[in-house]
Amino acid sequence: MKTVYFDNAATTAIRAHVIDTMSAAMRLNFGNPSSTHSFGRQSKSLIELSRKRIASHFNVSAAEIVFTSGGTEADNLVLKSAVRDLGVTEIITTKIEHHAVLHAVDQLKVEYNIMVTYLDIDSNGDINTSQLEALLQNDRKQLVTLMHINNEIGNILDLKKVADLCKANDALFHSDTVQSVGHYKLDLQDIPIDYLAASAHKFHGPKGVGFVFLRKNSGLRASIFGGEQERGLRAGTEAIHNIVGMDEALAISYANLETEGTYIKSIKSYFVDQLQSIFDTVSFNGQSGNLEKSTYTLVNVCLPIAADKAGMLQFQLDLKGIACSKGSACQSGSSQNSHVLSEILDDTHLSRPSVRFSFSSFNTKDEVDYVITVLNEFINA
Repeated sequence: MKTVYFDNAATTAIRAHVIDTMSAAMRLNFGNPSSTHSFGRQSKSLIELSRKRIASHFNVSAAEIVFTSGGTEADNLVLKSAVRDLGVTEIITTKIEHHAVLHAVDQLKVEYNIMVTYLDIDSNGDINTSQLEALLQNDRKQLVTLMHINNEIGNILDLKKVADLCKANDALFHSDTVQSVGHYKLDLQDIPIDYLAASAHKFHGPKGVGFVFLRKNSGLRASIFGGEQERGLRAGTEAIHNIVGMDEALAISYANLETEGTYIKSIKSYFVDQLQSIFDTVSFNGQSGNLEKSTYTLVNVCLPIAADKAGMLQFQLDLKGIACSKGSACQSGSSQNSHVLSEILDDTHLSRPSVRFSFSSFNTKDEVDYVITVLNEFINA
């Protein structure tokens, strides 16, 4: 059976060269990085080289990069410490953030009785920056947390505009950039963001590793206690093979960013065109159908399928070997509608099946043709 993997926003295949790099690290660099003997020193030097190389992609110092188990831990570390250690009393966010942010904010509200303010979202899923600016005009200690690229609808936040607004009003700014790191260049000297979260498995690296950027003298403190690893900000013996794998995956992604980005964008454009040519009433959720206002890596489509057939769509796609998603992979066990789509769609469109298709450089236009054929057959059956 033919198989098509169009769920790259959930996770990506690890590049072969990254696997080779990780295998070499596991064979040759097994020493504990905290040990002072030569085996430990060799492992430690690998980690610090990776930290320096990762920092260079963002024009920051190596000391501002802290390794974590992934984006979720990175988000939680920032949000919890900002409230607990920096005295933040109000968090400004939206209801379409990743649950790593939303659930962390909910817990902080319970534990610390902080104020949580949700920005209005229009029908395209965009925020109102004028509203944000108005909310920042007060004396409260505030933290703004807004994702750079929405993982379900692909909308792109003007990161610099928001960062400049926050800096001008003495507010802290955190962004979940899990869907953008490795796909977009971010110069953090030009963008005055305070905290940034990333995850390796979104750019063809290993699962279980990510990093958080913490602006120098951020004041944040650890949420995991034990040893003094990561300058006391994240206890636990480092997963050397994962860190060097993430470093290598990021280096390859940025070295090939223009070529691969152009190619992936052509896959998305072709997919959008094919959908529109076959289905008259197809619509795209958020800005995902707009190639200029959404990431080139995904599209979220609302299909004109009768309600009695809608529940079988993903099952049928899976039977045909097609991997895609109705929303975030983190929600796959939930029977509820996507929290993102529930905020932006009317009842008519919510009653129809929406599917997220996400792409990588490993995909082809032949795969698009196959998916379109399967969708056409299912709708017209």
